[in-house]
Amino acid sequence: MRRIAVVMLFLLLLSACAAAPATPMIRLSELQPLPAEASAQVVPLRVSVASVVSPRGTVESYKPLLDYLSARLDRPVELVQRRTYAETNELIGRGEVDLAFVCTSAYIGGRESFGMILLAAPQVAGATSYRSLLLVPADSPARSMADLQGAVFAFTDPTSFSGRVYPTALVQELATTPEQFFQRIFYTYSHDNAINAVADGLADAASVDSLVYDFAVARDPWLAERVRVIHRSPPFGIPPVVVGPDVRPQLRAELQAILLGMADDTTPEAQAALQALGVERFVSIDDRTYDSARAVVDTVGTLTP
Repeated sequence: MRRIAVVMLFLLLLSACAAAPATPMIRLSELQPLPAEASAQVVPLRVSVASVVSPRGTVESYKPLLDYLSARLDRPVELVQRRTYAETNELIGRGEVDLAFVCTSAYIGGRESFGMILLAAPQVAGATSYRSLLLVPADSPARSMADLQGAVFAFTDPTSFSGRVYPTALVQELATTPEQFFQRIFYTYSHDNAINAVADGLADAASVDSLVYDFAVARDPWLAERVRVIHRSPPFGIPPVVVGPDVRPQLRAELQAILLGMADDTTPEAQAALQALGVERFVSIDDRTYDSARAVVDTVGTLTP
């Protein structure tokens, strides 16, 4: 009996092994790499440039800088443009852009309303200041703002310091308002368009950013023959580079370091970016630089679009 039991047990084990599936053979020479996990999409750095110049001019001037930032950060850079300075400030305040180039009064208003932060400032001709220039056609008899009563005047942007706030202050010194003083007012929404409006006879006068004017005349000397500057403001703090209050401190520091180091970067890309903007270098700047412009803004008061 014992021998029979042992034989039966052996047969059961044999049948179990026979029923088990065969183990597949692994050939090391035929192994394939595991599929890579899908990498997370890289979020672009979003940059906004206030419409100091026309959209086409903005792209031409800022593209080398955006390409440089993209290469240094190893991430795509997206240009976000809006028509007005106020719309650009809204993008910054809502955290929809990371970095922005804004005008002086837009910085003053943004700092007060939502804590806009200075990052850097362009240095041009050794200075971090600019002026508001009052332009008329070359053949105009006007010599001052007082001579422009009844004229057609081109403002650049409702928020522009050099293109609206400062010329409004000049008119207020005459104990009147732009709406009463001028025959008609219109907005060009960029400084280069305002210069062209005067040069082409569409406006009797305009007030523009001196940096944009100098750059435009250098590129197109024909403009200097068509317009004439009849007033130059005192110097004011230059339009700065800013970030919103919610930008991560690490990114803020990285962007600032890149901008401040551009002048010392001898690569063709860095130098081409500065040259396209007409800038010598980017430098650190203090909020107190904008106190003189604040004084003018406070004197003029709230301006409606």
